Amino acid sequence: MEEPTSGQGPEAVTGGGPAGPAGPEHAGPAGPEPLGVGVTPTGDAAVDARLRRLADADHLPVSGHLEVYEDVHRGLRDALAALDQRPGPPTPSSTFSTTHDNRS
Repeated sequence: MEEPTSGQGPEAVTGGGPAGPAGPEHAGPAGPEPLGVGVTPTGDAAVDARLRRLADADHLPVSGHLEVYEDVHRGLRDALAALDQRPGPPTPSSTFSTTHDNRS
């Protein structure tokens, strides 16, 4: 592979980043483009709201994605932890041992 030269002439090799050449032939995308990943509703309002929040990353530069992902992760983790806080019916294993006497 050829080493880039450090001149300002046409033989200089530069990247396409902020210091790179400006022109339509070297321009990247006009801005962030949505990935188009669909989200199937789960039926849980809190979880569905967090999953919809992922779409916010479609409108941000990559440097802003981490904040969205961490927020969604935190919200999903909280929703999962809330499941442990809800009272519910006893599990089958706990009711079986206390309500059935299998001795003959």
